Amino acid sequence: MTLRTDQYEADVIRSADGSTLRVTAPDAAQLSAFEGTVTAAGDRQQLEGPLSAANAAALREVFEVLRPRLIGESTTSVGTGDRLGLATAGQARAFREQGQGTVPVLAQQSIREMDRLSREARSVIDDATFGCVEEGWDGGYGADCDHIKTTEGIDRGLAAGFVTFTLDPGDAVVDVTAGVTAEQLEAVPWEALGDDLASVRARYVGTTLDLGERKIEITQDDIDTAVVKYGAAVAETVRLYQHLISSARHEVEVEIAVDETAWITTFVEHYVMARELERLGVEWFSFAPRYVDGFEKGLDFLGDEEELRENLSAHHAISELFGGYKISLHSGSDKFSIYPLAAEATEGLVHLKTSGTSYLCALEVIARHDAPLLARIWDISRAAYARSRASYQVSAHEDRTPESLDGVDTADLIAAPDSRQILHVGYGDSLGAADENGTPISERLHAVLEAHHAEYTEVLAAHIGRHLAPFAQPVTVA
Repeated sequence: MTLRTDQYEADVIRSADGSTLRVTAPDAAQLSAFEGTVTAAGDRQQLEGPLSAANAAALREVFEVLRPRLIGESTTSVGTGDRLGLATAGQARAFREQGQGTVPVLAQQSIREMDRLSREARSVIDDATFGCVEEGWDGGYGADCDHIKTTEGIDRGLAAGFVTFTLDPGDAVVDVTAGVTAEQLEAVPWEALGDDLASVRARYVGTTLDLGERKIEITQDDIDTAVVKYGAAVAETVRLYQHLISSARHEVEVEIAVDETAWITTFVEHYVMARELERLGVEWFSFAPRYVDGFEKGLDFLGDEEELRENLSAHHAISELFGGYKISLHSGSDKFSIYPLAAEATEGLVHLKTSGTSYLCALEVIARHDAPLLARIWDISRAAYARSRASYQVSAHEDRTPESLDGVDTADLIAAPDSRQILHVGYGDSLGAADENGTPISERLHAVLEAHHAEYTEVLAAHIGRHLAPFAQPVTVA
């Protein structure tokens, strides 16, 4: 497909030998910012060049739709991470075919994943840029530098051109399952919060949290628990936020995420965090609490759906008390059973994040065209699982999976819960290793996907489309 303006046309051509950018313009001078070879093509000038950082930047300069935009808080949005840099075309097609009315976030990757893959932050946006050109996608897209824990991560994201920053203070969340002690209350960073225990108790204790269908009387125990559990996390969020706002030279927006912890966020705790962050000058468009159990990587929702409905409805009601920010669903891949529920419970003010599922779609293509490569990836992922699982909510067991893929139906392997999770979280070890001949697995995998990119795009469009359809808005015909 072709992306067009009144002056320029651009395409990305995939082949077994690699990929090429083709750009045409009326005059050769209009192509001077691009790298490549310029030749005459009828009454126009045509450039053929590499998928380089310089060419990605030049494309964003001449095609406004290729510049990352803010996600905003008023419309359902979906992030579709891409660990390989080859998924955007299929993801964009999914939005075109089944995601009407949703905002696409086609450049999304956590600092953790970038580091595991030795990937530059700018390449995430560059790969999304080329994927949009390849699919002729002119609907715009967001760029989310996900799960940031340090100011250094913020700086990397800003330099690369990200506009959305997911601040993750989860490491500062305190375990209060054994109760709260006087020492813990003293250890709360009161100075950073501009607060003290007597004042915070006075603000909240005895008030009623009105969530529509339920009302919660806030007790002193509730507040003491909330400030011990999340006080340092609030202070850390403020620190990261202030660094972002003071450092940004372009418009940015913030999501706050405390979902990657072991402890569920209660409704009082969500409310207290939101109110304290607001008091301290933080603005955000989306919030990811730690929900009820049942969210695991790569699998459908495993918990009680009615409990989740009540949970999401209450978190949404809290957001409405602060103007109506989005409730964010992380580890959102493949949760098909709860998407309609989530859309209804949040009244569409929801931000869904997917990532590893696009990598698993890639492995489906690898299984069809390079079975030995999939076997190598399986061996590495399975061996690394005990270590790699530490960063994720997963419950797979290696002893329920085959040691060898000899005689194994690989489609069933990729779909089965235990093996699917093992492959899902083993990407870093696999993509950083070599095959039996010393060829980097990432290089070999990319070559197969380039050679069969149309197939990969079709697989992605169908699979990501299943994620989008429950959130899509019906098209109104005048």
